[in-house]
Amino acid sequence: MSIQELEQFCDSWLAAWTGNAPESLLPFYTEDALYRDPSTKSSIQGHVAMLAYFEKLLKNNPDWVWTREELMPTEKGFTLKWKAEIPIGNKIIHESGLDIVELSDGKISRNEVYFDTLALMNARIAMM
Repeated sequence: MSIQELEQFCDSWLAAWTGNAPESLLPFYTEDALYRDPSTKSSIQGHVAMLAYFEKLLKNNPDWVWTREELMPTEKGFTLKWKAEIPIGNKIIHESGLDIVELSDGKISRNEVYFDTLALMNARIAMM
């Protein structure tokens, strides 16, 4: 993919994370894709497991918004520097992080998400 195609793919994929529509995320991933983020204890693999996780995750965060800050093409896909606005109660938590994304036939085959979760966890604890 060209840089413009990667950016378009990335922006569409990030937009699918907003709203509570986990089924709209699956078409971006291969059937056997591997997914990992700071909330998972181990990797999640395949559409069935990913859908179950995404349903819970998006139900709890329907209004968050992810935006691309910088996309760096790699041999297998891209590394993404992103920003997120995550509403927690009456506050909005601003997070920054990185995704490592590998592609296969125009879909994500591996997605590893990295960010410091301290502010997010503190905001959730304060709501309890």
